Amino acid sequence: MKNRWQNPDAAAAAAQSEVELRVYSSQLLGADSNLVLHGGGNTSVKAPFLNVFGDAIPALYVKGSGWDLRTIEVPGFPPVDLAYLQRLGQLQHLSDTDMMRELRLALLDPKGPTPSVEAILHALIPLKYVDHSHADAVVTLSNTPDGEARLAELYGDEVLILPYVMPGFILAQQVAEATASIDWDSIKGIVLLHHGIFTFHEEAAQSYGNMIELVTRAEEYLAANASESESLASSQSSWQAADAEQVAMLRKHAGTLLGSPLLLRTDISAPASGFAALDNAAELLQRGPLTPDHTIHAKPFGAVFENDLLAGLEEFSSQYQNYFDSHSADHHERLDLMPRYGVWLGKGMLYLAANNKRLQIVADITQHTIAAIQQGEALDGWTALPRQDLFDVEYWELEQAKLKSAASSPELEGKVAIVTGAASGIGAACVAALAARGAVVVALDISFPAADASLDDAALALQCDITDDSAIASALLEVVRLFGGLDLLVSNAGSFPASAAIAEMDDARWQQSLDINLSAHMKLLRASAPYLSQGFDPAVVFVGSKNVPAPGPGAAAYSVAKAGLAQLARIAALEWGGKGIRVNTVHPNAVYDTAIWTDEVLASRAAHYGISVEEYKRANVLGTELRASDVAETVAALLSAQFDKTTGAQIPVDGGNDRVI
Repeated sequence: MKNRWQNPDAAAAAAQSEVELRVYSSQLLGADSNLVLHGGGNTSVKAPFLNVFGDAIPALYVKGSGWDLRTIEVPGFPPVDLAYLQRLGQLQHLSDTDMMRELRLALLDPKGPTPSVEAILHALIPLKYVDHSHADAVVTLSNTPDGEARLAELYGDEVLILPYVMPGFILAQQVAEATASIDWDSIKGIVLLHHGIFTFHEEAAQSYGNMIELVTRAEEYLAANASESESLASSQSSWQAADAEQVAMLRKHAGTLLGSPLLLRTDISAPASGFAALDNAAELLQRGPLTPDHTIHAKPFGAVFENDLLAGLEEFSSQYQNYFDSHSADHHERLDLMPRYGVWLGKGMLYLAANNKRLQIVADITQHTIAAIQQGEALDGWTALPRQDLFDVEYWELEQAKLKSAASSPELEGKVAIVTGAASGIGAACVAALAARGAVVVALDISFPAADASLDDAALALQCDITDDSAIASALLEVVRLFGGLDLLVSNAGSFPASAAIAEMDDARWQQSLDINLSAHMKLLRASAPYLSQGFDPAVVFVGSKNVPAPGPGAAAYSVAKAGLAQLARIAALEWGGKGIRVNTVHPNAVYDTAIWTDEVLASRAAHYGISVEEYKRANVLGTELRASDVAETVAALLSAQFDKTTGAQIPVDGGNDRVI
């Protein structure tokens, strides 16, 4: 494990404050996914808090709820009254709900985030800096039949090893009792079996260094005790249209278990495919997670899929119901029956989640888990906690309270959209509008200004020539592999050829306009059909033109193609209505913040009419200026539930054009 500490950076942070130094070393821990994943782990520093009177109150600055060590900043470490926390640690009993209330009461900044559930434990450790991680290597060792003995052999007297208990007040009590007479300077850390590791020191560099040293020793132990034949499995799987159609169907049925649209990723990387090829992959995946904390994100076991993916989904839902019935009490309300991950035997891994952020969390957790499982198997077997312990974490009252208080989901969360011609103008605006409503948006264009294909957390850019059938098929296969299907399609790509009278029209110009402005849309629509038919509330919007109802001379190639596109949309609405797929068209006009309307072109057109540029922009019935975002808002509305009873519509977005009216 790499020690990322840099003295100049640490000195610069320390010069600002002890909390800034805590931020620096916390981010070092968060930078390594083998230590912490997506909000896992927690850190703290004991330092004075100056109140309004100038009094220095001993405080614990501890990671706050909702913060991630990878990106945490000073506001993520709320100051808490240290003496108050230490008194709480002396109580004989404190329920989780009462503990969280007391933690809020102990805050010295009432605007700060709720302190970590481990705050009392951090307060009871009498050293300035405390680091806690869920290090893969350490937890993997503990998840073996002789895990405790192996860890004791590895660390000797340098590390205190404690059995697993629930996080929170119970854990704080356990550590307090175990360390009541200990010389803290004699140990470097505490291992909590099946949970993680704590390190601590008066110096931030040493506390962090102890973490890196102890985890590295665990990694070296795993490597030394696994032969070459027991290394992580690796193989390669293919991804074809038949696979994609199965996955799209699985996603649709999984939505009935979740109660909402969702994303589904197929992982056919070498490690995922290698695990799926193991003879006992199905049994391994159901033994239990790397650490019980992961059940909150990924449930306590995975699904097993073979040739009939739907049968695997049904089997998981039955298993999960039995698991709930076996371990629940009257006050528990069952969570949904949808798996969060599964093995597709012989193919790879599947990840399922309500949105893209949670999908990445599930993917990361699963990828770390299947690697740890194989390492554990090389050490006499993978042995996770009993199901009851896993249930107690998954249905922990604190986590249940978080779920109940969660904000409502964005309108299009869990839906997958494709926008063509998305590199600029109306297409780019549509990408932004749909992403803002929670959809995952795949932007297609023949080229993008930037080489990086990532637009933001909600969008992905793929280069695609939509006049090419094979390019369309490849793009759709990638969309379904990454997200599981297709729900929304904005067919926007097009070009405006140079003006030419019919008598002067050359065949190449005519054909090019038909290819781009009409045939390409048909090709995309045709290729999307099997996926849209399995989509959630599927809908299509074509971006047409004012030239359909009100053509002008010199624009025959463009106007005819766009008129054909309008007819294509109407026929698609008729043919696909029985499948629940809505198809509508918008006809923009005079949208001046697009690439073809440069300042020079606008000035020239305004001068031609003898008016100012501003007057030219507002030359419509409503006297308003049209922007690409205005068109995008109309498109997004047509794709939403607001227009769930509308199909086959032709809607102008032009501020009112007298010729159209």
